[in-house]
Parts: sequence; C-alpha cells; structure tokens
Amino acid sequence: MRSILVGSDHAGFDLKNFLKDVLAARGLQVIDVGCDSQDSCDYPRFAQDVSRRLARGEAKLGILICGTGIGMSITANRFRGIRAALCTTELHARMSRAHNDANVLVLGGRITGSALAKAILEAWLDTPFEGDRHKRRVDQIDEM
Repeated sequence: MRSILVGSDHAGFDLKNFLKDVLAARGLQVIDVGCDSQDSCDYPRFAQDVSRRLARGEAKLGILICGTGIGMSITANRFRGIRAALCTTELHARMSRAHNDANVLVLGGRITGSALAKAILEAWLDTPFEGDRHKRRVDQIDEM
C-alpha cells in the first residue's frame, strides 16, 4: 500500500480530514502529522514535519493545507528535494506533476472548497511525471 503524508494547521484541519477520506477510498495509507484540532497553531511546524519525513523516505508524496496554502508552500520549499506546488485548479495540479514532478500538493483550506479540492487532489495523484526535458529542469532545481 502506498503511503502519503498529510499535514495542516487549524485553517486546513477540516479540509485535511475530508481529503483523508478521499485518500483512504483510493487505497492509500494516510500518515497524518497533525494538527489535531481547530485550535490555533503554527503552520511551519507541520510543513517541516512532512518535508523531513519525505526526505527520509517515509512516503513519496505529501499534502499540506493552511488557510491560503502560501505559508505552507514557502516553508516546504525550503527543504532540499521538496517540490511543493500550491494548486488552485486541476490544471495546476496536472502540470505540477507532469512538468515539475511536485511531491507535495499544497491547498488553501479557506479558499478551496471540498469538491474542488477533491478534483485537484485526484488530478494530482493521477498525473505521472513526463520526464525527458522536464527531468533535466527538475534536476537543476534539486541541485541548487
């Protein structure tokens, strides 16, 4: 069974729980690193936890959710080997996987409704990396 890491702050808590059910229905093992309630908390902690676990190989993919997704994406992208993409459309999701081999999907819990978030997640999961010229570019990013 493939594993996927998920993390959110309080603003992404409800959407994270909704998407955990979507992931489980697809047969994925969900590793939830928190948060565990709607009580105010700091998003960098959860972005760091998901990013470090991905770097250690605990899973190949992760999902992060905060209010807008901006803070989570900025934080996650500070970690070597993490390619976090804030996606607000299905096209963003497909392109982030096909061309950028994004290994972390970032969503905004306060700006993305559950139906759209599900569609974005499914597009992201179902789109393979195209490799070829895109691999050369992703390798350049990872070398920085």
